[in-house]
Amino acid sequence: MPTIRPSAVAGLFYPDDTEQLAHDVEQLLAHANKHDIRPKALIVPHAGFVYSGEIAACAYATLQPIAKKITRVVLLGPTHRVLVQGLALPGVEIFDTPLGQVKLDVSAMQTIVDLPQVLVSTEAHALEHSLEVQLPFLQSTLSDFKLLPLAVGMASAESVAEVLEYLWGGDETLIVISSDLSHFLPYATAQQVDNATVQSILQLKQPVTHDHACGGTPISGLILAAQKHQLTPHLLDLRNSGDTAGSHDQVVGYAAIAFN
Repeated sequence: MPTIRPSAVAGLFYPDDTEQLAHDVEQLLAHANKHDIRPKALIVPHAGFVYSGEIAACAYATLQPIAKKITRVVLLGPTHRVLVQGLALPGVEIFDTPLGQVKLDVSAMQTIVDLPQVLVSTEAHALEHSLEVQLPFLQSTLSDFKLLPLAVGMASAESVAEVLEYLWGGDETLIVISSDLSHFLPYATAQQVDNATVQSILQLKQPVTHDHACGGTPISGLILAAQKHQLTPHLLDLRNSGDTAGSHDQVVGYAAIAFN
């Protein structure tokens, strides 16, 4: 029997009812602002759908014209609950969500498991939301794909870029970096900080620090890879929780950025 990571935040970050979840994601994608970009890589937020779903949908909507070509998704997100030295594979073969099972690319995982910065940690993935909240969007956008999820802890941008290089592939491989921006700043301050962070990303300047983006390490690794592969970043959406579903007192920033 294959080993399975069950959903951990269904009912918290997004609906745990299959029909409701499918409907909500469909509506988010249908109403997303359209951009004529065919991305190799995306940066997307990972808050609850009520907060960042619209911003995430803006990124995933760009996949619709190329969805049939994408058969593998390399998904990187920061660890929030478990301290990890390096990049952690989950040690399972399937991720489960209310929309069904997502098969992992076991053969591709074997190609990187011996790298010194890569480890296997079921604990790092068990309750991690940064990766899980991307799955319903991927399941709703792509037709048939395998997933390679990496929970990124303490690592250098160079070590992340090295892993991305091993997995880069061609048009069949999509890179997704899951990251929010600033956390719990007043609305106007957050706008200034997040604008500066986004400008750094658009100019391919790293490092992106963790106080400016919780996924700063995988973002910085992607920037190095984008420089090598001559990718161009495009800002699709930039808002915060004060714009979507929260107060202006303490907000969390969200950006959607596509690289082609």
